[in-house]
Amino acid sequence: MAGAVQDWVKSAVLPNGLAVITLDRPKALNAMNADMTALYKKFLDEWENDSKVRAVLVESSSSRAFSAGMDVKWVAAAVQEDANTSVVPTVFNNEYKLICKIARYQKPYISLMDGVTMGFGIGLSGHGRFRVVTEKTMLAMPENGIGLFPDVGFAHIAARSPGNGSVGAYMAMTGTRVTNPADALYVGLGTHFVPTDKLASLQEALRNHKSLENAWEAVEEVLAGHHVTPESEPSLKALLPAITACFGANLSVEDTIKALKEHEQSADSSVAEWAKGALAGLAKGAPFSLSLTKLHYATVALAAAEDHVPADSPENDIAEIEGVMKTEFRLGVRTSTRPDFIEGVRAVLIDKDQKPKWQPPTVEDVATPDVVAIFEKFENPEDELKVPAPTT
Repeated sequence: MAGAVQDWVKSAVLPNGLAVITLDRPKALNAMNADMTALYKKFLDEWENDSKVRAVLVESSSSRAFSAGMDVKWVAAAVQEDANTSVVPTVFNNEYKLICKIARYQKPYISLMDGVTMGFGIGLSGHGRFRVVTEKTMLAMPENGIGLFPDVGFAHIAARSPGNGSVGAYMAMTGTRVTNPADALYVGLGTHFVPTDKLASLQEALRNHKSLENAWEAVEEVLAGHHVTPESEPSLKALLPAITACFGANLSVEDTIKALKEHEQSADSSVAEWAKGALAGLAKGAPFSLSLTKLHYATVALAAAEDHVPADSPENDIAEIEGVMKTEFRLGVRTSTRPDFIEGVRAVLIDKDQKPKWQPPTVEDVATPDVVAIFEKFENPEDELKVPAPTT
């Protein structure tokens, strides 16, 4: 396994001070396992304290995908064999510590999000300072469809999306795919749009830049020189009133479904079509996961509001990425051992019959106390995620 991990997560430090991570597991669309994640973080830890490293570039060896996310089939198999497997806490521990590292990284961190960028792929890129999308970028958080929930700190990103977090909540709850570069920039997942025919030039410019001493300025300059304004307006911007009306933080899942059904009857064909697609997306999600997602994303969105009162300790503040990840660690460990996860992986990724039997089967059957219990701290404090307090 060690040899495979070194082959799948490659690193290099170039003479000009650019450190490069190349994800090279193309057959699995760069799906990440625990060992790959640990190695990735090891590189970032070393480079952050290495004066020879000025900036970090993360790329894929394949144009098909940046990363399709976590290797969920492997995790589901481990859970099915042993519900108390150490694989679950290890996987989420490695992922979430890496996300906190990326979010607080002290050097320019550039992600080339070309191709499929889903789930943990967004975790690896969406929290970094420079996020490059192309016309081939496909962004999605489809975890509700396999009985988990959209994690990797996407709630933190979503809370800062347009409509007081409504656009991000819409993406999370429906699993919708964002393929328009203008929409990727609008949501906040991308900072720069670089067409694929300019991507090689961008990579070469970064790799051969002669003056990375002032790395932040140099990276900004290179990216600005390759950035192109998308030809189209973001479609999500035109739909913002409808999205806000259906996915506001104050709405329950039942409220959202009701609002979508009303918008499905809109005289505006684009709104009606959008509502129909959103309902279809919700229909794919596990009812328990949808309820959990709604509560989590609403809580984080409200914490991100201007009138939020910070917690005593930043790492315990749900408005900060550390607080979000500590919460999501509890959610991840607990949802991955519920029957819905194994059933979702079976229906979507293994048998592919797309007919999961969820427990409970409908949103109306979800008991609120059961959802709230998923958020509670572990009985043993040692089981909680340990992340450093932010220094910035």
